[in-house]
Amino acid sequence: MNGPIAFTKMHGCGNDYLYIDVRRWPGWEEVDWGQVATQMSDRHFGVGSDGIILIAPSAVAPVRMRIFNSDGSESEMCGNGLRAMAKWLYDRGEMGTEQAIETGAGVLHPRVVASEGGRATWIRVDMGMPRWTRGAIGMTEDPDAPATAVTVQAQGETFTGTGVSMGNPHLVIFGPRWDVETMARRGPALERHPLFPQRINVHSVEVVDPEHLKMRHWERGAGLTLACGTGVCAATVAGVLTGQTRRQVSVEVPGGQLRAEWDETTGHVFLEGPAVEVCQGTFHLR
Repeated sequence: MNGPIAFTKMHGCGNDYLYIDVRRWPGWEEVDWGQVATQMSDRHFGVGSDGIILIAPSAVAPVRMRIFNSDGSESEMCGNGLRAMAKWLYDRGEMGTEQAIETGAGVLHPRVVASEGGRATWIRVDMGMPRWTRGAIGMTEDPDAPATAVTVQAQGETFTGTGVSMGNPHLVIFGPRWDVETMARRGPALERHPLFPQRINVHSVEVVDPEHLKMRHWERGAGLTLACGTGVCAATVAGVLTGQTRRQVSVEVPGGQLRAEWDETTGHVFLEGPAVEVCQGTFHLR
């Protein structure tokens, strides 16, 4: 790759990504984007982010989103990242209030529900239908069995969680919300546990009341993050499946507040929250 990379830094509740528009780049598919992500995402020697998101051409929608985590691995889906991408397109006049965007979890439809001065501020996304079998979260043993009570032994402790896929795999563990140090210790052990050969996102969820959750996240490929949109959706589904929450919840994450709904009629999960543009710049690869 020759020349600097133009990027826009954006975040949803502190879950931050660097957006790169590659739609007019010859040969963009030949680039090692995992390596680019590790360099750009470094918070000391790069720009700093949870990863990069490519705004790419699509054969099935007006545009495609590809996500590379800060460790260089590619992810299927990111709810906060998708909302911020919708804002990027809306603010630049490339979409109306609703758009179809291709993701690794299929074509999804974000909708701008609030804006100020021609810039989107609050976005709602139809995240599609969840799945909660063991196979859907990447477990190979009894793949058709429900993942509503997955037992994992790690670091001398036993954890019981609910597995939910929102196009990417999540393990939701209810109880008092773990502090940062506890999540930093338990998260990597659970993410890379042999039960999950494709690795998994880990969430500590505290039920304040049936309509209010508190969460902390350890994201596959990114580590501790301030928010995880698909994780919030997974926690909403897990709360309903285990009889602890209603279908509409407000969720407090370290970076702010999100809202989620598991619609009983359609079976789809909807995620709502803010998106913010931080800055624009160029990056020179080392």
